[in-house]
Amino acid sequence: MRRLPAAERREQLLDTAARLFAERGYAGATTAELAKAAGVTEPIIYRHFASKRDLFIALIDRTGAETIRLWEQHIADAKEPAERLRRLIGVNPMVSPKGRGVYRIIVQAMMEIHDEKILAALDRHIAALHKFLCGEVVRAQESGQVSNRFSPEITSWLLIHLGLGYGVLAPLGMPGHARDTTGMHVRDVVEQLMLGVK
Repeated sequence: MRRLPAAERREQLLDTAARLFAERGYAGATTAELAKAAGVTEPIIYRHFASKRDLFIALIDRTGAETIRLWEQHIADAKEPAERLRRLIGVNPMVSPKGRGVYRIIVQAMMEIHDEKILAALDRHIAALHKFLCGEVVRAQESGQVSNRFSPEITSWLLIHLGLGYGVLAPLGMPGHARDTTGMHVRDVVEQLMLGVK
Protein backbone atom coordinates (compact mmCIF):
# COMPACT_ATOMS: atom_id res chain seq x y z
CA MET A 1 0.00 0.00 0.00
CA ARG A 2 1.54 3.28 -1.17
CA ARG A 3 1.51 6.05 1.42
CA LEU A 4 -0.38 9.06 0.09
CA PRO A 5 -0.44 12.61 1.45
CA ALA A 6 -3.47 13.06 3.73
CA ALA A 7 -5.44 15.27 1.31
CA GLU A 8 -4.84 12.88 -1.58
CA ARG A 9 -5.80 9.84 0.51
CA ARG A 10 -8.99 11.60 1.62
CA GLU A 11 -9.97 12.27 -2.00
CA GLN A 12 -9.15 8.68 -2.96
CA LEU A 13 -11.41 7.40 -0.17
CA LEU A 14 -14.21 9.74 -1.28
CA ASP A 15 -13.86 8.61 -4.90
CA THR A 16 -13.94 4.95 -3.87
CA ALA A 17 -16.89 5.52 -1.54
CA ALA A 18 -18.82 7.31 -4.30
CA ARG A 19 -18.42 4.27 -6.57
CA LEU A 20 -19.24 1.79 -3.80
CA PHE A 21 -22.30 3.69 -2.55
CA ALA A 22 -23.54 4.05 -6.14
CA GLU A 23 -23.31 0.26 -6.55
CA ARG A 24 -24.41 -0.96 -3.11
CA GLY A 25 -26.20 1.99 -1.54
CA TYR A 26 -25.24 3.88 1.58
CA ALA A 27 -26.92 1.38 3.91
CA GLY A 28 -25.59 -1.64 2.02
CA ALA A 29 -21.90 -0.70 1.85
CA THR A 30 -19.62 -1.39 4.80
CA THR A 31 -16.39 0.30 5.82
CA ALA A 32 -14.67 -3.09 5.44
CA GLU A 33 -15.77 -3.21 1.78
CA LEU A 34 -14.67 0.39 1.32
CA ALA A 35 -11.24 -0.34 2.80
CA LYS A 36 -10.81 -3.36 0.53
CA ALA A 37 -11.91 -1.42 -2.57
CA ALA A 38 -9.54 1.45 -1.69
CA GLY A 39 -6.64 -0.90 -0.94
CA VAL A 40 -6.29 0.31 2.66
CA THR A 41 -7.11 -0.94 6.14
CA GLU A 42 -10.21 0.22 8.04
CA PRO A 43 -8.15 2.25 10.54
CA ILE A 44 -6.94 4.38 7.59
CA ILE A 45 -10.56 5.28 6.83
CA TYR A 46 -11.11 6.31 10.45
CA ARG A 47 -8.06 8.58 10.36
CA HIS A 48 -9.88 10.67 7.77
CA PHE A 49 -13.55 10.19 8.71
CA ALA A 50 -15.04 9.58 12.15
CA SER A 51 -17.70 7.26 10.72
CA LYS A 52 -19.28 6.00 7.52
CA ARG A 53 -21.91 8.71 7.99
CA ASP A 54 -19.23 11.43 8.16
CA LEU A 55 -17.73 10.08 4.94
CA PHE A 56 -21.18 10.13 3.32
CA ILE A 57 -21.71 13.72 4.44
CA ALA A 58 -18.31 14.71 3.03
CA LEU A 59 -19.45 13.21 -0.30
CA ILE A 60 -22.64 15.29 -0.24
CA ASP A 61 -20.62 18.44 0.44
CA ARG A 62 -18.10 17.62 -2.29
CA THR A 63 -20.88 16.92 -4.80
CA GLY A 64 -22.33 20.38 -4.22
CA ALA A 65 -18.97 22.06 -4.75
CA GLU A 66 -18.33 19.99 -7.89
CA THR A 67 -21.75 20.88 -9.30
CA ILE A 68 -21.09 24.59 -8.93
CA ARG A 69 -17.63 24.17 -10.50
CA LEU A 70 -19.22 22.34 -13.44
CA TRP A 71 -21.79 25.10 -13.86
CA GLU A 72 -19.14 27.83 -13.67
CA GLN A 73 -17.06 26.10 -16.36
CA HIS A 74 -20.09 25.58 -18.58
CA ILE A 75 -21.13 29.25 -18.55
CA ALA A 76 -17.70 30.90 -18.32
CA ASP A 77 -17.54 32.09 -21.93
CA ALA A 78 -21.25 32.92 -22.37
CA LYS A 79 -21.62 36.44 -23.73
CA GLU A 80 -24.86 37.44 -22.04
CA PRO A 81 -26.97 36.52 -18.97
CA ALA A 82 -29.70 34.80 -21.00
CA GLU A 83 -27.12 32.51 -22.60
CA ARG A 84 -25.71 31.69 -19.16
CA LEU A 85 -29.19 30.63 -17.98
CA ARG A 86 -29.85 28.70 -21.20
CA ARG A 87 -26.65 26.73 -20.65
CA LEU A 88 -27.50 26.07 -16.99
CA ILE A 89 -30.91 24.72 -17.98
CA GLY A 90 -29.17 22.32 -20.36
CA VAL A 91 -26.44 21.01 -18.05
CA ASN A 92 -27.95 18.74 -15.42
CA PRO A 93 -25.21 16.97 -13.43
CA MET A 94 -27.59 14.15 -12.58
CA VAL A 95 -27.56 12.97 -16.19
CA SER A 96 -24.03 13.91 -17.26
CA PRO A 97 -21.62 10.98 -17.67
CA LYS A 98 -19.42 12.14 -14.77
CA GLY A 99 -22.20 13.33 -12.48
CA ARG A 100 -24.64 10.46 -12.89
CA GLY A 101 -22.90 8.11 -10.45
CA VAL A 102 -21.95 10.87 -8.05
CA TYR A 103 -25.50 12.21 -7.93
CA ARG A 104 -26.79 8.84 -6.82
CA ILE A 105 -25.29 9.89 -3.49
CA ILE A 106 -27.69 12.84 -3.33
CA VAL A 107 -30.67 10.65 -4.23
CA GLN A 108 -29.62 8.13 -1.56
CA ALA A 109 -29.19 10.94 0.95
CA MET A 110 -32.80 11.93 0.31
CA MET A 111 -33.78 8.51 1.65
CA GLU A 112 -31.84 9.18 4.88
CA ILE A 113 -33.66 12.36 5.95
CA HIS A 114 -34.41 10.90 9.38
CA ASP A 115 -30.71 11.47 10.12
CA GLU A 116 -30.33 15.12 11.19
CA LYS A 117 -26.70 15.40 10.09
CA ILE A 118 -27.38 13.99 6.63
CA LEU A 119 -30.43 16.24 6.33
CA ALA A 120 -28.27 19.25 7.29
CA ALA A 121 -25.74 18.28 4.59
CA LEU A 122 -28.53 18.03 2.01
CA ASP A 123 -29.80 21.43 3.13
CA ARG A 124 -26.32 22.93 2.59
CA HIS A 125 -26.09 21.26 -0.81
CA ILE A 126 -29.44 22.53 -2.10
CA ALA A 127 -28.96 25.98 -0.51
CA ALA A 128 -25.63 26.42 -2.34
CA LEU A 129 -27.18 25.46 -5.68
CA HIS A 130 -30.14 27.75 -5.04
CA LYS A 131 -27.88 30.69 -4.17
CA PHE A 132 -25.85 30.18 -7.35
CA LEU A 133 -28.96 29.98 -9.54
CA CYS A 134 -30.49 33.04 -7.84
CA GLY A 135 -27.42 35.05 -8.76
CA GLU A 136 -27.77 34.04 -12.40
CA VAL A 137 -31.50 34.80 -12.49
CA VAL A 138 -30.93 38.23 -10.90
CA ARG A 139 -28.28 38.99 -13.53
CA ALA A 140 -30.65 37.96 -16.34
CA GLN A 141 -33.56 39.95 -14.87
CA GLU A 142 -31.44 43.06 -14.38
CA SER A 143 -30.33 42.85 -18.02
CA GLY A 144 -33.98 42.71 -19.11
CA GLN A 145 -33.54 39.26 -20.66
CA VAL A 146 -35.76 37.42 -18.18
CA SER A 147 -39.12 38.60 -16.88
CA ASN A 148 -39.36 40.08 -13.39
CA ARG A 149 -42.82 38.55 -12.99
CA PHE A 150 -41.46 35.96 -10.56
CA SER A 151 -38.81 36.46 -7.92
CA PRO A 152 -35.30 35.08 -8.46
CA GLU A 153 -35.86 32.86 -5.41
CA ILE A 154 -38.95 31.11 -6.75
CA THR A 155 -37.53 30.90 -10.27
CA SER A 156 -34.42 29.21 -8.89
CA TRP A 157 -36.54 26.80 -6.87
CA LEU A 158 -38.45 25.95 -10.05
CA LEU A 159 -35.20 25.14 -11.84
CA ILE A 160 -34.03 22.95 -8.95
CA HIS A 161 -37.34 21.07 -8.79
CA LEU A 162 -37.37 20.51 -12.54
CA GLY A 163 -33.71 19.48 -12.53
CA LEU A 164 -34.17 16.96 -9.74
CA GLY A 165 -37.29 15.47 -11.30
CA TYR A 166 -35.65 15.18 -14.70
CA GLY A 167 -32.47 13.81 -13.16
CA VAL A 168 -34.34 11.06 -11.33
CA LEU A 169 -36.47 10.03 -14.32
CA ALA A 170 -33.98 10.34 -17.20
CA PRO A 171 -31.72 7.41 -16.15
CA LEU A 172 -34.74 5.08 -16.23
CA GLY A 173 -34.68 5.27 -20.03
CA MET A 174 -38.46 5.37 -20.41
CA PRO A 175 -39.54 5.66 -24.06
CA GLY A 176 -40.63 9.20 -24.90
CA HIS A 177 -39.46 10.61 -21.60
CA ALA A 178 -39.37 14.43 -21.52
CA ARG A 179 -40.45 14.79 -25.19
CA ASP A 180 -43.73 15.08 -27.02
CA THR A 181 -44.59 13.67 -30.44
CA THR A 182 -43.25 16.79 -32.19
CA GLY A 183 -39.83 16.37 -30.55
CA MET A 184 -40.29 19.26 -28.12
CA HIS A 185 -38.19 18.62 -25.01
CA VAL A 186 -39.01 19.71 -21.46
CA ARG A 187 -35.80 21.77 -21.51
CA ASP A 188 -37.09 23.68 -24.57
CA VAL A 189 -40.30 24.55 -22.73
CA VAL A 190 -38.36 25.82 -19.69
CA GLU A 191 -36.14 27.93 -21.94
CA GLN A 192 -39.16 29.41 -23.74
CA LEU A 193 -40.98 30.17 -20.50
CA MET A 194 -37.96 31.87 -19.00
CA LEU A 195 -36.24 33.38 -22.01
CA GLY A 196 -39.07 33.84 -24.48
CA VAL A 197 -41.53 36.72 -24.52
CA LYS A 198 -41.24 38.82 -21.39
